[in-house]
Amino acid sequence: MQTGVTNRRSFLQRAAALGALGWATLAGASPARGDTPAASNNPTAAAPPASPRLAEFGFTKLLVADLDRSAAFYEAVCGVVQSARIEGVIGGRKITEIVYPPATPGGAMFVLLTYHGTVKPAADEVMVGFNTTDLDAFLVRARAAGGTVFEEPRTLAEMKLRVAFVKDLEGHIIEVLQAI
Repeated sequence: MQTGVTNRRSFLQRAAALGALGWATLAGASPARGDTPAASNNPTAAAPPASPRLAEFGFTKLLVADLDRSAAFYEAVCGVVQSARIEGVIGGRKITEIVYPPATPGGAMFVLLTYHGTVKPAADEVMVGFNTTDLDAFLVRARAAGGTVFEEPRTLAEMKLRVAFVKDLEGHIIEVLQAI
């Protein structure tokens, strides 16, 4: 569901207020590990103290030059669905970003971001990863959407995975995994 352009500050305030547990609860998930007492055979025993969390990974932002073209690619290939389009300023530079919510409860968000007036960000500074149940179909969609498969699938038997590497329309690397 695309909610239109949102003020970045307003969106970040809502996200901070919800926190990771709030996002997971909204998605219908159970509390994160460490947020509930451990199971015990003795119902009167106190739960061990939880380790304090200093931070929790929440999102990856991929810097792109052509936001709408990149959004169309990731939506067609990965099936991500926009939840917000945000206009804002970071470090005095105007930005627009598109937010995609986690695919699974407690998962991380994926965000496409463009700095206005930037010619092209470096494409090899970050690698994004997607899991799929059908690696071959993912590669077909990537090629059909204009992406390039630059490492064909290979099996990592010891890890029970198949892996392939794709480049999106701007040359960003996508590592794609399928459990076997």
